[in-house]
Amino acid sequence: MDELSPLRLWTMRAAFLVLTVVLLFFHLLPIETQPVAFLAPELTPPLVSIDPAEARLRSLLNQGSDRFWVAPDLLIAFAFAWSVRKPDYVPALLLATAFLLNDFLLQRPPGLWALLALIACENLKLRGRTLRDSTFGAEWLAASVWLVAIMLLNRIVLTLLMVPPPQWTLSLIELGVTALFYPVVVFVTHTLMGVRKSTPGDLDSLGGR
Repeated sequence: MDELSPLRLWTMRAAFLVLTVVLLFFHLLPIETQPVAFLAPELTPPLVSIDPAEARLRSLLNQGSDRFWVAPDLLIAFAFAWSVRKPDYVPALLLATAFLLNDFLLQRPPGLWALLALIACENLKLRGRTLRDSTFGAEWLAASVWLVAIMLLNRIVLTLLMVPPPQWTLSLIELGVTALFYPVVVFVTHTLMGVRKSTPGDLDSLGGR
């Protein structure tokens, strides 16, 4: 099948939308980027009312048990990878819809992160030919730079609007984990999803090379 035939284009656009819903579903599972106790006190009986050995074990487990569980932002990673490889599969309207849905369901200020992510994807599309002809390291660096830019600009705008931004620790960990996962996302995109870089002889949806 021609990779840019109307049937292929709309199939892959629908696939990206399904991918967005699946990623959001797993992101909304009760494993969030919030501090959680290993044993929540309100869910366990008081230590004085249980066996002393068990009480000591729980006391040891709860020492320093507040921790952060941070998942990578796979949606933006896949959006970057698809934008570089097949920009026609992820038009601006589709990306805007996916990012806005992400904002609403994750209870972020609607539109801000979505706009920044869309700008990043459109910039990667414009640089797509250069990135496709260069090494993967250049693409990885470009994606990482945009991840940093999105995080910083998002925090700056939220601060100017007097909206409390996310904790620095959480933002930095999520940024680092997302950047580290980007090669995995590219591997899945290329190998399992069949979204590969265009060859020099390929035509885009408008008939241009």
